Amino acid sequence: MLFGAAVGYKVYSLTNSIWLAGFLALASHYFSDLFPHAEYLTSVEDTIKSVKNDLSGNRLKEISMVLLDFFLGFLFIFIVSTNQFFIYLFAVLALIPDGLTIVNSLFKIRILEAHQWFHGDIVQYLTKNKKFPVFWRIFTQVLAVLISIYLLGN
Repeated sequence: MLFGAAVGYKVYSLTNSIWLAGFLALASHYFSDLFPHAEYLTSVEDTIKSVKNDLSGNRLKEISMVLLDFFLGFLFIFIVSTNQFFIYLFAVLALIPDGLTIVNSLFKIRILEAHQWFHGDIVQYLTKNKKFPVFWRIFTQVLAVLISIYLLGN
């Protein structure tokens, strides 16, 4: 979300094209998923399935962590950016791929299953199928946050 906001903001400030900036904010999600990163969920689909079947403390904890992550992302954007509406729009656009995964987990729509194949099996293939050390998973996220802060602040 933070990286999408930063990419969209920087592209918009350089090109004055909200369409190009929005598209690249959305694409930034797929780009970010190419790199190993720490996950607190086993997978979005697994979490949705288990939440539907069991609202235990474990699942509520995962949902709370996702919501906290979401609000902290917006707080970061509020603190380091110029707080123009379109920056938040770019942040939301960057969340669309995971949102589509959630909708697909709930309703199994053919076009969304095609998206899930692309997003989950193609884009995230390396990070799903290889065990990366925790250091590298956290390092890539810290680097993305630092780059985002730089881009949003300039």
